[in-house]
Amino acid sequence: MARSNAAAPAGRKPARKRAAKRALPRLPRGARQRAALAVERLAQIYPAACELDHHNPFELTIATILSAQTTDKMVNLVTPELFARYPTAADLAAADLAEVERIIKPTGFFRNKARAIIAAARAIVDRFSGEVPSRMDDLVTLPGIGRKTANVVLGVAFDVPGFAVDTHVKRLTNRLGLVATRDPEKIEALVTKIVPPVEWTGLSLRLILHGRRVCVAGRPHCEVCVMNDFCPSSLVKPRKS
Repeated sequence: MARSNAAAPAGRKPARKRAAKRALPRLPRGARQRAALAVERLAQIYPAACELDHHNPFELTIATILSAQTTDKMVNLVTPELFARYPTAADLAAADLAEVERIIKPTGFFRNKARAIIAAARAIVDRFSGEVPSRMDDLVTLPGIGRKTANVVLGVAFDVPGFAVDTHVKRLTNRLGLVATRDPEKIEALVTKIVPPVEWTGLSLRLILHGRRVCVAGRPHCEVCVMNDFCPSSLVKPRKS
């Protein structure tokens, strides 16, 4: 029988593709228990803190866009001058591109970032009356903002539960056996199924801190990790009490 060439209705994806997008991989065995332990242990040693310096949702949004492919420390070195010169979305929306590029150059990819933050500022002014929106569906329409940045802004600036997945969170959730996927959206969906909403923001922020200080990308410092007694990727055997 000849295969039908009928196209799907305009604006709709074929059913098979929609189903594939919805499908999530299975949770690794014991993931729920390890997630609960991770929440507990990490809360004992880290604050639920974002290391990007900011005073309001606008500053956090811009700083988070700038943090791509660089460190929070580097972003914190350039944002004082940036926000002193452009303290509001309206100010940044009207900024000279070359001047913004000069200020943020140390963060890397400065030309793309300068265009992105100015475009984001203009969108905030034009579509949201100069105020950063507090809904995921609105945030992800802003230039330079994906789900990771939106979740940071929601959780830190608006106290709306969100689980941001950056490179550290991706690495740690896999090493801890909370997930078995490298896809950020699937990681977010899986972790938020097994962790209470009240813990989403804090867990994400603490995983980031732990990934920077202990569970680093090279050889992790398992000997000092507070989760080495249950982490399936631990390189050391925990001491028996």
